[in-house]
Amino acid sequence: MLNFPDNFLWGAATAGHQVEGNNINSNWWEMEHAPNTHVAEPSGDAADSYHRYREDIGLLASLGMNCYRFSIEWSRIEPERGVFSRAALDHYRRMIDTCLEFGVEPIVTLMHFTVPRWFQHDGFWRAGDAADLFARYTETALGILTDRVKYVCTINEPNIAAMLAGGEDASNLVAYGLPHPDLQVADALLESHRRSREVLSQVSGIKSGWTVATQAFQPTDEDGSEEMVHKFGYVRDGWYSEAAQGDDFVGVQAYTRNFIGPEGPKKRSDDIETTLTGWEFFPPAAELGIRDVWKRSGQTPVMVTENGIATADDERRIAYTDGALRGIHAAISDGIDVLGYQHWSLLDNYEWAAGYRPTFGLIEWDKETFKRHPKPSAHWFGRVAQANALPDASGASQDEQRS
Repeated sequence: MLNFPDNFLWGAATAGHQVEGNNINSNWWEMEHAPNTHVAEPSGDAADSYHRYREDIGLLASLGMNCYRFSIEWSRIEPERGVFSRAALDHYRRMIDTCLEFGVEPIVTLMHFTVPRWFQHDGFWRAGDAADLFARYTETALGILTDRVKYVCTINEPNIAAMLAGGEDASNLVAYGLPHPDLQVADALLESHRRSREVLSQVSGIKSGWTVATQAFQPTDEDGSEEMVHKFGYVRDGWYSEAAQGDDFVGVQAYTRNFIGPEGPKKRSDDIETTLTGWEFFPPAAELGIRDVWKRSGQTPVMVTENGIATADDERRIAYTDGALRGIHAAISDGIDVLGYQHWSLLDNYEWAAGYRPTFGLIEWDKETFKRHPKPSAHWFGRVAQANALPDASGASQDEQRS
């Protein structure tokens, strides 16, 4: 068996806007309903997890997982500037308590892309008081985290958020069109992350960090591609990993790889296997992300906070996850401190500008009744989590392991 460390965290992840439903005070809800929007469809009720969280957490636990990464929604907690909802805070407190009731480690994300409408209208991350406002929000949320939550992700994928701010439309959030990031937004996100960590440090026992979308930039065999990997990749990936030095942990969110030629990104070959998001089926992405972040961050402990594929073929989900976990085990064997693995995602969810077509979930649900149906991959992953180990020999073919 390929054994993982004692106390390794095995779980799955979601984000509030993508599963809760009716997040009407968020900037994304507004964008979904804007005239001539690039968004494929509105989020609507999503998976109704705002009301069904107990069922979802109980199902996660029954499958064999021991942690759940979810986000709390700033737009619900502070629906208008300076106006805070005690009911929303209590809702998320109950979510945390439910995790603990089921023996599940809650891993809380404070900001998973969405922000309140008023924050967007008042300047977004370009506003001079953005970091102050995020610190105030963190302070407000602190009461529900104290004595309950060990791991807090401050900001989800700030590198993607900065690229979106510099891009033309919201479709890049799924397509990873990789526009040049808005460096003002990047600096504001880093300041906001550090201010949030200062607030969280008031509570003994809370460990905090941000999560980075590692993109496995790889050079082609053309002259100049190595130099372009650094030039292109550093502002979209590496800078954020370096900024994690001194944090309690850093989240790695890995899905695929990107080839870079001397002029920039190269179009993928037509003969490779791709997922429903158009990304290459590439299980080594997680291991490559871990190794890169570990090096750049000065050996900050790593947690895989997202990894998975969008596919309608659940056997390919199992094959991908098996390959990813074997790479993660290899990184651990080389001495890298990996705290845990959260599969993206627990539920089929709203994949931003692409709508509901890309299915990442271990669990599907009926769009009329919301009844949950775990997929075979959920049971497979749960058995791995319960064993805290993988079999020595993969069930996938050698060709699949090399893909």
